[in-house]
Amino acid sequence: MRNPVAKSLIIIPYLLILLLAFGIAGVPAVWAEDSIAPDKSTHLQGYFGDIEAEWGGYIKCRGVASWPDDESFYRFAGTEISYDGSAEGRLKNRLYFGEALYLDTHYEMILTGGDLRRKEKKLARLFAGVFEEGYIRHEVEDNRRLMDLTKAIYDDDDCILYHRLDRFSLTVQKKRFVVRLGRQAVTWGNGLLFNPMDLFNPFAPTDIEREYKVGDDMASAQFSLGRSSDLQLLYVPRRDPSTGDMESDQSSLAGKIHFARGTTEFDIMAARHFEDDVVGVGFAGYLGDAAWRLDATWTLLDEKSDKNDFPSLAANMDYSWVWQKKNFYGFLELFYNGLGDDRYSNSLMDRDVAERLDRGELFTLGRWYLAGHVRMEVHPLVNLFVTVINNCDDPSGIFQPRLAWDVTQDLQFTCGGNLFYGGQDTEYGGFRIPPTDILIKSAVSAYMWLAYYF
Repeated sequence: MRNPVAKSLIIIPYLLILLLAFGIAGVPAVWAEDSIAPDKSTHLQGYFGDIEAEWGGYIKCRGVASWPDDESFYRFAGTEISYDGSAEGRLKNRLYFGEALYLDTHYEMILTGGDLRRKEKKLARLFAGVFEEGYIRHEVEDNRRLMDLTKAIYDDDDCILYHRLDRFSLTVQKKRFVVRLGRQAVTWGNGLLFNPMDLFNPFAPTDIEREYKVGDDMASAQFSLGRSSDLQLLYVPRRDPSTGDMESDQSSLAGKIHFARGTTEFDIMAARHFEDDVVGVGFAGYLGDAAWRLDATWTLLDEKSDKNDFPSLAANMDYSWVWQKKNFYGFLELFYNGLGDDRYSNSLMDRDVAERLDRGELFTLGRWYLAGHVRMEVHPLVNLFVTVINNCDDPSGIFQPRLAWDVTQDLQFTCGGNLFYGGQDTEYGGFRIPPTDILIKSAVSAYMWLAYYF
């Protein structure tokens, strides 16, 4: 980053996390996962009597090199190699008020910036309204959420430094039910890369990092209905980003029943999501030593849409095996996008597609996709991963190799790349927006991450 202020700001996440973890908190650093070892907690005296406090978190540094295509829209901002970086700190705390009540708080501070951000900011000004919808990357914002818990500390074309609360929820947990209020993350469905039943901040199929979903403000409840069944209810109030007012047509209300019969598990879902009605069913079971899953949804669109409804489907199968004394794991997944169209430039102008791209619910423009993933354990501390997502109609796709090395118990190094393939006028190979000659094509990239957990 060329900006000297940005260079100096990069140390802030490190200093803040270390200060909070070891200075202000005054407790030993613990837990690198959501499950926390009970013998590494501290006890505080408060209004509720004994309060058990558990702490943890991580610091992550990332570096990315990108090679924009000479014919892509990046040519208006420069297609030379781009270098970008980021530093992110997360401090996690859980306070137990007795056996049935606890409060989760996750604080984040993120600094990100570099050449590609500068180019994309320039493109956003040059082509306002063309590239925002899913093609230009943005930092996390709370303009739709009930609580605005995100604040930019420093923001310019070179970089942005911002902090936020990604989790802030109070949980009441009893034997037969769990009720949680506040900022939290919920995942529904059985998809591994594509997940049509997961309507609430799903991961993009190309996301490599899936440690934490972005939290949403909601009320959730889970009730046990017996030995192998339960009922989950969700209410997600949202604001209209154009007015800032909370609106029912921007919110979600959903319920899901989960039950098992023999070795097969079933899900039945119904939701009022924004202005649409969504119903879904899911299945999961075993075929020999392999596990299989299938989710299908049907969305009834609001009366403003040119369409009446559309289906979506994801089916996958995964399997673990040993070959040449090495442990392997792999899966195949088929995805059908009922909103898809092979005329990609038209899809970007489609209201239903554009809304879902903007809300982070849809990540593809075509209809049929076949994805595969293989993990090989080269060494107990080193794993190789390869993920391929292929648009079956083009064909075109993305190839994602990566390596993860557990350097120590608390330190992990990851490196990899995102490689796109496909011919002209394909989704991943690049397509033009008529009547212009602007080529929509993502940049090939390589990355390195270093993560320290405490």
